[in-house]
Amino acid sequence: MPKSPSKSTPTPAAKPGRASRDSTTAAAPAIPETQTAALIAHPHSLPKEGRIRAVIDAVLPNVDGGRFAVKRIAGEPFEITAHCFTDGHDVLRAVVQWWREGDTTVHEAPLALLHNDVWKGGFTPPVPGRYVYSVLAWVDGFASWRHELTRRVDDADIRIAAKVGALEVAAAAGRATGDDAATLTRLAVELDRAAADETVTSTALKALALDEQLEALASLYPDRRLEARYGAELSLVVDRARARFSSWYELFPRSAGTVLGEHGTFRDVEARLPAIQKMGFDVLYFPPIHPIGRVDRKGKNNALVTEPDDVGSPWAIGAEEGGHKSILPALGTPEDFRHLVAEAGRHGLEIALDIAFQCAPDHPYVKAHPDWFRWRPDGTVQYAENPPKKYQDIYPFNFECDDWQGLWTELKSVFDHWIAEGVTIFRVDNPHTKAFPFWEWVITEIKREHPEVLFLAEAFTRPKVMHRLAKLGFSQSYTYFTWRNTKQELTEYFTELSQGPGHDYFRPNVWPNTPDILHEQLQSGEAPMFRLRLALAATLAASYGIYGPAYELLEHKPRHAGSEEYLDSEKYQLRTWPTDMPHSLAPFIARINRIRHDNPALQTNATLRFLPVENDQLLAYVKSSDDGSNVVVTVVNLDPHNAQSGWIGLAPESIGVPAGQSFQVHDLLSDQRFLWQGEWHYVMLEPQSTPAHVLRVRRRTRDENDFEYFL
Repeated sequence: MPKSPSKSTPTPAAKPGRASRDSTTAAAPAIPETQTAALIAHPHSLPKEGRIRAVIDAVLPNVDGGRFAVKRIAGEPFEITAHCFTDGHDVLRAVVQWWREGDTTVHEAPLALLHNDVWKGGFTPPVPGRYVYSVLAWVDGFASWRHELTRRVDDADIRIAAKVGALEVAAAAGRATGDDAATLTRLAVELDRAAADETVTSTALKALALDEQLEALASLYPDRRLEARYGAELSLVVDRARARFSSWYELFPRSAGTVLGEHGTFRDVEARLPAIQKMGFDVLYFPPIHPIGRVDRKGKNNALVTEPDDVGSPWAIGAEEGGHKSILPALGTPEDFRHLVAEAGRHGLEIALDIAFQCAPDHPYVKAHPDWFRWRPDGTVQYAENPPKKYQDIYPFNFECDDWQGLWTELKSVFDHWIAEGVTIFRVDNPHTKAFPFWEWVITEIKREHPEVLFLAEAFTRPKVMHRLAKLGFSQSYTYFTWRNTKQELTEYFTELSQGPGHDYFRPNVWPNTPDILHEQLQSGEAPMFRLRLALAATLAASYGIYGPAYELLEHKPRHAGSEEYLDSEKYQLRTWPTDMPHSLAPFIARINRIRHDNPALQTNATLRFLPVENDQLLAYVKSSDDGSNVVVTVVNLDPHNAQSGWIGLAPESIGVPAGQSFQVHDLLSDQRFLWQGEWHYVMLEPQSTPAHVLRVRRRTRDENDFEYFL
């Protein structure tokens, strides 16, 4: 049985998360190169076991041949396919074997043959955690005999075959116990006697041999001595549902106050919880809440020269008050933070914290562990830079330092600290600038101890790097959505996200804006553009987020022409956000989020399918729930200035409506209802009033029987 791996300190050779294997579950050992060479040099040498005839050619899904884990959600079926076959015409049986890492109980579920030696099956992981799965197959003697017997017609052949079958049943009896063993022994004797009894016709003998109850019982006790096992044990990381479906709202706690120029507190954030809950969000994300460095502090609009009242960047972490495990005193106390976490929970919100593994020059780590940083020849620490950009207020860690084990252990303790404070979601800042082996180790260790914890990777970087981080364990990942604006760009990108090779491990979380990114499309400040981008984010992806007050209040001024930085960004200064502005998008956001929560089709990425429409300013797509009972068609006008119309191609039978039958679509944004029939459907969207249709398919339309005057 699989055994739980022992916890380990950081080590380059560690492969955290893999279950150990013993004789019950171990695959046949790989032949070493020296032994392979010996087999070639001595052709008369024989393998240890040459009677295993079943072949398992592939098991899907797997990520990089099993190097990384597939990701799924607890309580949802996990389907696999396997390519299994054997020589000749004998019948195979195949099962998927699985267990939760650390559990001694091994489970099996049968696989069913589909076609062309492709087998399908699966299991439902019950709770979050790390699981292991593999496929086993064997030539089934009883099933092979039974399959042959169905094709025999000659009397003598049937009688001989029946005697062979009696031996198979007797062998099954030898593997059975209790009443089943006794029953199979009796049936074997009866079959053998009937085969020898000339008064029993071949038709009756064949019926006796092929009895379904006999098959069902004998099949419970197959001969698996020569079973084949897939060459790799594959990993499955199972998360809670929030990893698949979430709506994020980003808020700077220090800007939660209501008095201009006054520093906000955790208590001020609590006062905003009802409004955030009303908008339908379920994750409230804070930038770093730690003490902010004073040395080389940045001023307003990233100025190098500061004023006395400049509060600095929250990402310049650490000062004399403490570091990554401390709270900026102006925000409140640890008790205030715990109270906020609890109060947020009562409003249906989880607090997500930003984890930025970097330090201000006056962070306690710099003095206590100078070897954790890179030092320049002039005796100063190398600050962060991405030429021509310079971040003098931030010192990166040196993940190649000699004390890397001490560094890794300390950084893990930062997560441990905040988990103990009630935080189970972390947004990780720029993980692509930290060592990949560290992320694989720390995420695996934390999720082994706390499988409910989720990690969002904020990595706007090269695609392969983003995918590597997802493979290493990040639960969700930022995307390029902000820069995908045309119909072609959106179609190609979201087809890749939903159906591409990364769909088994890369969960997108799309954001129309962040504190770092004010895309040029939003810089006009036009409400239709803000609404259409939000509609796209919320319906194309199961997880999305907004940089909150700025988005709902149409904040749109860049620092300068051509910049994606906000003017007067609250990354560097306090802001006060009024909550009662008439132009606020809060009602629109609330309606979109309510639609998302009410429709399972919008809570998955797997079923996304784009629909043909001849107008390039219209983007149309359909999503359905896993069981097909909930279908939502979304049409978005990509032009914020002009009405656009077109014909959308949607065959009724593709959404479960019989061909030729009319069906109703209910616009959940405007509450309008339309009757559609056939394969082409006309839409027109006026951006000032209706930037999008979010249409729930109602398969039945009312007739006279639905009205009370029909008696």
